[in-house]
Amino acid sequence: MPSSARPSVLGEPLDPLPKQFAAFMRPQLPGLLNEIRTEVTRAYPVYGRLLNGPDGDAIRQGVEQALTAFVDRVADPASSSELRDELLRRFGRVEAYEGRDLEVLQGAYRLGARIALRRAKTLGRQYSLSPTLILGFADALFAYVEELETITREGFAEVRERAATEESALRRQLLHLLLASSPLPRPAVSELCKAAAWELPTSCFLVALRPPVPEHIQAGLDRDVLADLDIPQPHLLVPGDLTPERLGMIRTALAGTRAAVGLTVPVAQAADSVRWARRVLQLVDDGAVPDAPLIRCEDHLTTLWLLSDSALVDRVAARELAPLDKLTARRRDRLVETLRVHVSTRAPAEQVGEMLGVHAQTVRYRLRTLDTYLGDRLADPDHRFALEVALRALHLRSHHGTD
Repeated sequence: MPSSARPSVLGEPLDPLPKQFAAFMRPQLPGLLNEIRTEVTRAYPVYGRLLNGPDGDAIRQGVEQALTAFVDRVADPASSSELRDELLRRFGRVEAYEGRDLEVLQGAYRLGARIALRRAKTLGRQYSLSPTLILGFADALFAYVEELETITREGFAEVRERAATEESALRRQLLHLLLASSPLPRPAVSELCKAAAWELPTSCFLVALRPPVPEHIQAGLDRDVLADLDIPQPHLLVPGDLTPERLGMIRTALAGTRAAVGLTVPVAQAADSVRWARRVLQLVDDGAVPDAPLIRCEDHLTTLWLLSDSALVDRVAARELAPLDKLTARRRDRLVETLRVHVSTRAPAEQVGEMLGVHAQTVRYRLRTLDTYLGDRLADPDHRFALEVALRALHLRSHHGTD
């Protein structure tokens, strides 16, 4: 078996690694991903800050895709790497926007490769793999790293070739810092604002955009709006309150692009505003919030709150409704829906029956049954509140609703 596995062109199969080697590697990916993240952030603290900033999800996804694509290509040389390539180009763009050259990122790539090679050697001993195979893996791995660097360099060059003005680059950096989990001290932010010719507001709101984002959007924004339109989760920071004038500007600039407007917050809490806006877009995808070209978080506060942690909602509902678990699924569902309407509306049986499309006597029977199973819980204020919250959240999650 030859020892060299260096591809001559990007995307060439990683020969001579046998396809079966992917079966050894794939179960290692979650642990390897965590190990790389830990060691890279220790060696390059700047990436610890970025992982906690607005690009954190994209960085994590990019690293995961880079590892997965390597294994996929070993298993199937014809596998696509389009998603990986786009994420790597965005890595390069982020480095350019942050004002760094690519040496730090390249160092991080190579550190990740050394960690992966260390893991491969352990696998070699565990499965008695031949030294020739491990050597072939090492050659393929470092050739693959060169491929990653080449694609990342494309994204980096895109930004540099646009010859963005120093002011726009500073504003983008300022936006990243304002959204970071550990923002710079106020004097440092003030200095950066001065250099970027941008007045630091006392309050602001964020707008989360659903990609893809047309290039013309930037031209339609007010001069003081900070924008990052090139990442997987593009967003805007708009100083001040959401006035009718600002709302009109946003609607015009974003025509044809779906977006969610976050709450107005003190500028130090800007990350909360964009987090809520992105969550609303997710709730649209989940069917809990009706779709619209421009959605305001202000109109869906209760939904945002009740569905902030779906797994926890399920746990609360399971605990409070546990006495009904032995019933048939059909009977349990009917009782739960009756209970939801009853506790949410406090309406008499006649009105509850109209809402459910059943006779009032049926409602009374169901309520007596519920009292038999849940009497203690329904009488206790804390349990009753937990029941109502959980039932409302479950209903919102399965039906379109507004607050």
